[in-house]
Amino acid sequence: MKKNINKVLLLGSGALKIGQAGEFDYSGAQALKALKEEGVHSVLINPNIATVQTSENVADTVYFQPVTPEFVERIIEKERPDGILLSFGGQTALNCGVELYRRGVLEKYGVEVLGTPVQAIIDTEDRDLFVRRLDEIGVKTIKSEACSTVGEVQRAAYELGFPVILRAAYALGGLGSGFCDNEKELLAQAEEAFSFSPQVLVEKSLKGWKEIEYEVVRDRFGNCITVCNMENFDPLGIHTGESIVVAPSQTLSNSEYHKLREVAIKIIRHIGIVGECNVQYALDPNSEDYRVIEVNARLSRSSALASKATGYPLAFVAAKLGLGYGLFDLKNSVTKTTSAFFEPALDYVVVKIPRWDLTKFHGVKRELGSSMKSVGEVMAIGRTFEEALQKGLRMIGQGMHGFVENHEIKIRDIQKSLHEPTDMRIFVVSKALTIGYSVEQIHRLTMIDRWFLQKLKHIVDIDRQLKENALLSEVSELMEPSEFREYLQSPEIFSLLRAAKVYGFSDFQIARAIGLEHRMKMEQAGLTIRQWRKELGIVPTVNQIDTLAAEYPAQTNYLYLSYL
Repeated sequence: MKKNINKVLLLGSGALKIGQAGEFDYSGAQALKALKEEGVHSVLINPNIATVQTSENVADTVYFQPVTPEFVERIIEKERPDGILLSFGGQTALNCGVELYRRGVLEKYGVEVLGTPVQAIIDTEDRDLFVRRLDEIGVKTIKSEACSTVGEVQRAAYELGFPVILRAAYALGGLGSGFCDNEKELLAQAEEAFSFSPQVLVEKSLKGWKEIEYEVVRDRFGNCITVCNMENFDPLGIHTGESIVVAPSQTLSNSEYHKLREVAIKIIRHIGIVGECNVQYALDPNSEDYRVIEVNARLSRSSALASKATGYPLAFVAAKLGLGYGLFDLKNSVTKTTSAFFEPALDYVVVKIPRWDLTKFHGVKRELGSSMKSVGEVMAIGRTFEEALQKGLRMIGQGMHGFVENHEIKIRDIQKSLHEPTDMRIFVVSKALTIGYSVEQIHRLTMIDRWFLQKLKHIVDIDRQLKENALLSEVSELMEPSEFREYLQSPEIFSLLRAAKVYGFSDFQIARAIGLEHRMKMEQAGLTIRQWRKELGIVPTVNQIDTLAAEYPAQTNYLYLSYL
């Protein structure tokens, strides 16, 4: 650890809002935990009392003040910290830190910026500088031009050719960004973008390309690892916070995966980031051509997802690296014995699904785009993509039971709803597959990768088999175990019920598919299917449960109960 670092100021997550919510509370709390472990006095600035990081005994000193340069300077003057952490409070904290640097406040009070240098942050946030820095190492970026007036935006759009996308620099959650197909849309979007930032980037649109992310960690000695890579279910054009995200990526070839990994490490070393960063790519689905969309030189929404998906505590490690440690100095926080200098390997699939509350507002546009509207998200884990997706859809709190067997959704124009994405898009895809749309038809309308659509069709196919199975229909009419037991011995029923469970069907989904819901109460229908499964032995194997119980002894009783 660096010497003479006894007190550290951490800029916290600030007010909760769209694009900046609990993930930065998670990041800040992890960083404070790392400081406490090192015996460093922590000073936290966060106006939001409803957070974990402002709880008693998490930080040594807490100021419930706005994260703005004026308030932070007064606290620095009073507390006189040795160092400051800027990367754990989202875009608000990052912008505040950059402004303090430019005003000379940090230099005036001798406060050292721990982790990524401020100039590296500026290089990633200023769109014009960002493109130039990546040009120096031959890394491809989207053809673009940084503008500071509406006139410059118009000129750049005509030079690049429509459609274009406008992005506001230093903005959170894609605020002020959007696609423009003509001059009328361009002028309206430019006015909005300049209300959030003095600089707007005009980029050539690559709508329809895949969007891929890599979470990368680097120490001050230049050692790098990629902790997790993720893939958006939706193609480029929908903000990552609005899209279903899958980790690890499922549709990349080995060559594509390693090419993008190599580029991510090349970028983080050239810019000089210390700690954690997020690299976002657009990848041509028909070749290995790519463009770097942006680099977040801070913990992000994706960082929190990657931490929980892999078990690698990115924020905790990033804080330790900011204090001067190398990756080789730190222990894996799960095993406590192996090094943190490793890349996690996943034998499961993680799916993140956004949650919207658009139905609460009258007149709101439900279309999704490059600016965030989601207010939260859920994360689900499964052995297959189908299982994880169905688990996640059950958790989003919209009264859904999975990808299929939900209440009827009225859709006036399915083709339009597929082409113009809304918060209900995944259920529109379900409806389309159910009524006979082919994977190719849906792909042409949505540009969602065929691999994902084939997996969704697999769920619909299993659902159709459950509905059409004559034996299951007969069994569903028998109420007594003694009567239905012999029917359940059929290999056909066994394999079908097992496939349904493997690919994420809940007991109630199965019950509804075979018509049990019409013969008994909803809760009883699900319990009946559970009884059938136990009769057939369709439960996770004892070996699986024993392995988990050995790894998590404190959770043994819970594991056995939940699996059975």
